[in-house]
Amino acid sequence: MDDCNIIAATYNSSTSTCAKKRMPLLNARNSSSSKGQKALLKVAYSNNEFNTFGVSKKKSFNVRVFLKVMVAISATLACFFGALAAYYHPYVKRLTRRKKFLNATDIGINFREFTFDELHEATDGFNVSRILGKGSSGKVYRGTLIIDDAEIGIAVKKLEKKIEKSENEFMTELKIIGLTHHKNLVKLLGFCMENNHRILVYELMPNGALSSLLFGQKGEKPQWIQRVEMALGIAKGLLYLHEECETQIIHCDIKPQNVLLDANHVAKIADFGLSKLLNKDQTRTNTNFRGTIGYIAPEWLRNSPITAKVDVFSFGVMLLEIICCRRHVESYQSHDEDERGSEDDDLVLVNLVLRCMVSKKLEIVVSDDLEVLNDFKRFEQMALVGLWCLHPNPTLRPSMKKVTQMLEGTVEVGVPPLLNDEIMAN
Repeated sequence: MDDCNIIAATYNSSTSTCAKKRMPLLNARNSSSSKGQKALLKVAYSNNEFNTFGVSKKKSFNVRVFLKVMVAISATLACFFGALAAYYHPYVKRLTRRKKFLNATDIGINFREFTFDELHEATDGFNVSRILGKGSSGKVYRGTLIIDDAEIGIAVKKLEKKIEKSENEFMTELKIIGLTHHKNLVKLLGFCMENNHRILVYELMPNGALSSLLFGQKGEKPQWIQRVEMALGIAKGLLYLHEECETQIIHCDIKPQNVLLDANHVAKIADFGLSKLLNKDQTRTNTNFRGTIGYIAPEWLRNSPITAKVDVFSFGVMLLEIICCRRHVESYQSHDEDERGSEDDDLVLVNLVLRCMVSKKLEIVVSDDLEVLNDFKRFEQMALVGLWCLHPNPTLRPSMKKVTQMLEGTVEVGVPPLLNDEIMAN
């Protein structure tokens, strides 16, 4: 049976002879001539039967053990190299840094952290052609990012390294905007603190700054009702910063250049780089000189402690600019010698409005604006609110809550002390 070519055999017990048979097997039958003969067939062993033989079983066992060991080693190496690759992957590094900053108590916010490469690509390498404007602490660039599978326009504010307090301003903006949420405040999308870079990422305001709309070169004025809504929206934004935030915020640089317009021309307060945080129980703070000439309150120049009333004063100047569509300092030409007054008064919008109020000829200020003349009563009331805000004594200025109520018409405006003093002086 050890012959591999044999598949069967017959054994004759009487003669003790064995006849081998090869494939194919033909004419196999049981007859009288086959008495005393046994037919033997070679059949292959099953696995279980094969394993009963010691040598074969040993060989099979070794193969299985070897395979198991190799699989275990391969899995271990795969896990090791996978962990190693993940540890050094840029995304994991960024995630690690993000957790570090997000958990930092000195920030207290959870904005998205962008990589410098992301923002560099989004702004075409911070291309000069992408510059939207330049603030006190850095330049602002237009960019495009893909967030949540949507293409979003962004404004990237890159703080300049040469400014000594850039990092402090950066941290201040993060703290302030992280604590604010209002429809009249520009939304912060994220930040970048990679290496020496200090960058803020804002939602893009497609209609630019309020100053461009009010004082644009085209000479076209925004609609009167639009200006009214913008003024009220800005007032509500400041009210939120002063009284409705968990931490009171003084903006310190309210002006048309720091009010941006979204796609629907909703006014939103921007640029918190000069803001000063106050504790809950504080109402006054000493700080370095801040703001823009023409909008700064007198207490800045007196080195007096600063309160939220500095924003009220700045808002008063800007309110007059909005309703009159004139800059706070501008030449005013009149053909009437009696109404023209002194040249100095003509150059300052506040003085012009005040003088026309006293002479009861306020319509002169908006003589070329038919929309305003058709709603002159409201214009007059808003001008009076502006004069309320402009009193040199901060204690006599209203809060932004009262300013908002006066603009909404829920509180009587009355005669501003500044106007009353001017009337008495004349």
